[in-house]
Amino acid sequence: MRLGLLGLAAAIALTGAAVQPAEAKGCIKGAVLGGVAGHYAGHHAIIGAIGGCVAGRHLANAAAQRKAAEQDAAEHQQTEQLNTQQLQKPPASHR
Repeated sequence: MRLGLLGLAAAIALTGAAVQPAEAKGCIKGAVLGGVAGHYAGHHAIIGAIGGCVAGRHLANAAAQRKAAEQDAAEHQQTEQLNTQQLQKPPASHR
C-alpha cells in the first residue's frame, strides 16, 4: 500500500513539474481521483493517475471552450442590440 501511495505521489509531482500551471487545469484533480480509484481497483494507482489526468484535462478543456462560446455569444448579442438601437434613433436635425 505504501508503494502505491508513493507511486501516486511521485506521479503527481512529476506531472506538476512537467506541465506549466496554466496547462495543468483539471489534471491534478483527475490524477488524484484516478490514482485512488486505480489503487482500490487492483493496485494500479499510477495507471489510474495517468488516466485521471488525461480525463481531467479533457473535461477542463471542454468546459473552457463552452465558457468561451457563451461569452462570445453574449458579446455578439450586446453588439446586435447596440446596432439595433443606433438604427432606430432618428437622425439629428440640422438647422
